[in-house]
Parts: sequence; C-alpha cells; structure tokens
Amino acid sequence: MNGTAEAEGQIVLEREGPVARLVIDNPQRRNAIDLAMWRQANDLLDRLAQDPEVRVLVVTGRGEKAFASGADISKFERERGTAEAVAEYNATSAGAYRRLKRFPKPTVASIGGVCIGGGLALALCCDIRICEEGSRFAVPAARLGLGYGVEGQRNLTEAVGPAVAADLLFSARQVDAAEALALGLVNRVVPAAERAATVAAYAATVAANAPMTLALAKACKLALTPSVDAAQEQRLQDMVSACYASEDYKEGRRAFLEKRAPVFSGR
Repeated sequence: MNGTAEAEGQIVLEREGPVARLVIDNPQRRNAIDLAMWRQANDLLDRLAQDPEVRVLVVTGRGEKAFASGADISKFERERGTAEAVAEYNATSAGAYRRLKRFPKPTVASIGGVCIGGGLALALCCDIRICEEGSRFAVPAARLGLGYGVEGQRNLTEAVGPAVAADLLFSARQVDAAEALALGLVNRVVPAAERAATVAAYAATVAANAPMTLALAKACKLALTPSVDAAQEQRLQDMVSACYASEDYKEGRRAFLEKRAPVFSGR
C-alpha cells in the first residue's frame, strides 16, 4: 500500500499464504510512525481482521535498525502542536493499537533494532514478541513531557507487572534484549541472522493449527484481561490530555529539536 503524499513512510501489507505481514516502512527515520501511517494501519487492520484466509499476523519494521522508534517527533509541531491536533493524533493511533490488540487471530511482533515509545506500545499489542539480540527497548515519554497512552501503560503493566512498568516509565531508561526477556517484554531472543526464519517458522506452525481453537484462545486472552471502570478510565485520559496541554510538553519538543536536555517545571 502506498503512503500518502505528505508521508515519508508507509505501512506495507505483505502476504505469504495464511500469514500476513504489516511492515512499518520508514527506515530513513528508524521506522518512526506519523499520522498518515497510523491511518494506513487502521485501514489495513480492519481489512485483515475480516479476511478468512489470514490465520496469523506478523508486525515488523523495514531494515535492520528499528522495529519502530515511536512517533515522528520531528512532526510534533505540525501533528501534535495544538489540543485539536493532539486529540486527532491520539484517537488515530489509539485506534491502531486497539485494532491490533483485539485482532481476532494470533499476532506476532518480529523485532529488530530499537523498539521505543509508540513502537513498544505497538509491539505490546501483539500476542507474541520475538526479538534479535541487538534489540533495545524504552518508554521515553517522561523525557519529552508527553502523556503515554492509558492502553499502552495497561499493556506494559500486563506484560511486566506494575513494579517493572513503573521503573521503565519513571526512568525512561533503555533495556537490552537479555533484560527485556528477563522482564517479560519479549517471549524469545534469537541471533539477528535467525530472526526472519524463526518468526516465519513460528507463524507457519501457528497457521497450521485449528482456526476455531486459535480464535477461542485469542478471545479468552482478551476477555480475561483486567480493566478499570469508566470513571477511572476518564480520569486517566484527562491526565493524558493535561500532559499534552502543559508547558513541559512544549519544552520537551523544543529540547528534542534543539538537541539539548529539557528543563521541566511541572506546569
């Protein structure tokens, strides 16, 4: 699928029998994802969810440097510079996360290189995560002053538990593949040269299994996931919005573009 005129990257659909692959194709920016790409992801996920010939979905990034480096921060002023733009961006990206998390068939993240911020949020929406030995993971929201999404924080906590999630969110530190495996961020770590073949073999194994049994397993996984009540959810969403309306968010964007350390005020 081709990207829009204003997009530097695109989300590409590839097929091999019953296995579909969504490829984040923006290697010149370490597979950063902009608004147009989130829209593409939404459209493709809707289509694939309804395709009876698809039994497994693999999500990966183009090239060797990144699965996805998260949002394209260079476009924050244009795509997330006002309250209205933030609301549109967040609704569009949240739609992609939700569609991937609730995809009715097994999903696998094939991770090489960096998997950061929104990229990690995307990987955490997949049922299985397989990475290569050189991969690195982080949630840098606290260094940018932005509000990391409620669903992203829920998925992170489900994967690693509240104490580890708090550490990663509070410190914004990077972890390597070995630590990611120990923490539960990924299911398996393989040598870089073996990742493509390992993921392909795993996807083929899953695709050969009984579709109705797989659908039941996926439905149970989603149904048994804890959730918060509507009032608590709204309070958390209001806190996300407050982060984007803050002076600290402006400072975080400026500091990134100016290649300096941010100075946050808590306002």
